[in-house]
Amino acid sequence: MSAPELPFFVYGTLRPGEVNHDLFLRGRTLREEPARLPGALLYDGPGYPYAVEAPDGTGGTVAGELVTARPEAYARLLAELDRLEEYTPGDPRNLYERVECEVLRGGGPAPEGPVRAWTYLAAPVVAARLRTRGKLIEGGDWLTRR
Repeated sequence: MSAPELPFFVYGTLRPGEVNHDLFLRGRTLREEPARLPGALLYDGPGYPYAVEAPDGTGGTVAGELVTARPEAYARLLAELDRLEEYTPGDPRNLYERVECEVLRGGGPAPEGPVRAWTYLAAPVVAARLRTRGKLIEGGDWLTRR
């Protein structure tokens, strides 16, 4: 069974102005709009962040972009993003898991309705390590970490 063609919620190096945006997304998207992932925390990684589901389902909010791929580019883009994130379905060595999440459109204080989107979250083993000794990015926005 193939994966549904959902938009992607990106929160790190795939955001506009970041290193992987032009390499993977330029010319392959219909829309890129501000969005938020509620109930998640953001941790600093070695040059890229990890979004982690908050243990109690509440927690913070991760800022990012909702990216809608061009239909003709979707399958190839999905495969390339899986490779970038070193995600293989069912592999226990994954650093990230591609998960269908509910994100909120809009970046302001009154976000618009929820949208289902693929999000690369920290794999369970990585998430557990980050929760105990990771460096939390206050405010959940990778672009403000510096």
